This record gives sequence, C-alpha cells and structure tokens, in this order.
Amino acid sequence: MQNASPVDIAVLIVELAPAVLFGLAGKRAAEVCALWPRALRTFVPLVCVAPYVLISYAHHIFSWRWCALYAVLPVLIAWLLGQAAVDAALFGFVVIRQLSGTGFDFHFHWSDWKTGLRELVYFTPLVLAGGLALGFLHPHSHALRWTMLPTWLYIFIFVAVPEELFFRAWVQNFLERRVGRCAALAITAFLFGLSHFNKRSAHFNWRYVILATVAGIFYGRAWRENRRLPASAITHASVDAIWTFWF
Repeated sequence: MQNASPVDIAVLIVELAPAVLFGLAGKRAAEVCALWPRALRTFVPLVCVAPYVLISYAHHIFSWRWCALYAVLPVLIAWLLGQAAVDAALFGFVVIRQLSGTGFDFHFHWSDWKTGLRELVYFTPLVLAGGLALGFLHPHSHALRWTMLPTWLYIFIFVAVPEELFFRAWVQNFLERRVGRCAALAITAFLFGLSHFNKRSAHFNWRYVILATVAGIFYGRAWRENRRLPASAITHASVDAIWTFWF
C-alpha cells in the first residue's frame, strides 16, 4: 500500500463499501432489497465490475474480454442463488438467499474479543510446538512497535474476514445443518488446511496444510461459540500477525 495511487485507493474503497454495508446493516439491506423486482436484484451485482474497470484503465491493461467476464459472473451467481465471490457472494447470500446464522456483523461485541483471544491462547502453544518440530517456524526477534497495529488491521480486513466469511460463515454454517457441529468443524478445518497447500511453496506444502488445519479448528470454535464472524477473524488475524512479526 506504500506505492498506492489515488485510483488504487478509490478501488479499495469501492471494494470495501458492500462489505461494510452488509456488515453493519445486513438485515436492513436485505429487507430493502427484498422489495426490489427479481430482475433488479439479479442484475445489481453488475457493479462488481467497477473495480476492474477503474484499475485496468489506470494501469492501461483494460480488456473487453475480462471486463465481460467480471460483469457476467456476479450476475450469473446471483441468478443461480435465486434458483436454489466476496461482494457478489455477500449480495447473493444476504439478499438473495438471506442465509441466517453467518455472524457477518461489524458491530463488535466484547464477547468477540473474549472468544477470539481465548482461542488464540489455546492455539498458540500447539502451533509453536508443532511448527518448530516440523521445521516450519523460524523465530526472529522484532520489538513491539505501533506499526504492528495497522498491519494487524490490514490482515484482519483483507485476509481474515474474507477467509472466515467463506469457511466459517458459509461452509461450516451449511455443513452444521447437514452433518452436525463436530463433523462440520472437522471437515471445514480440513478444507481450510487444504486450501493452503501451495502457500509459500511451488509444491504441495504438507507442513502448512497440517498447521492450517489445526488453526481451522480453533477458528471454527471461535465462530461457533456465538456464531460470530468477528470472533474467528480476531483469532485468525492475530495468528497471522504473530507469524508475520516473529516467525
């Protein structure tokens, strides 16, 4: 973000706007959108193409082919959800399907911090022992400094929230209704681990998969405590931040 242009900042704001809306007033937004005609609700996700148009024109890489893809895909997702990716998926699940129990809410509660940090305390000894034993973690020293806070916020917004939204609010949420809490937690954690199979590696990184799977268990526990996405995102962001700062 140090070399970000004004256009880059504008695109970032555009991308964050729907997430902020659904996070702060998701129920109200769903109620309002429910009054719209079906065709309007289906085609509103066309606005998801705006970030691509802005950034591609600014960097002289605009392609009509990619523009068409980014315009059509969100509409297709909304249409499919009406019959039965983040801004488009949020619109689909919150407005079209009105999925309950996701916990996607940016009105933070004290319990979010209590639960999120509690799971961090439980998980940290395991990841340290396992990571060092597997040769995955390599400690290095950094003194505490104020710049760590913006880094944590960046990780929370752009890494933890999107990943927790998908794996906990959607995948674990859906699975719980079909296979029960324990099985849903285990399956989601395993899928979360597998999704990191090539992280920081050109090949299958089995060490990362193992540790990410274990992490997914604690993220899932944090989410299902009160079915609150901020809680699991706090645990997730804190784990990633500790890794970034000291490992």
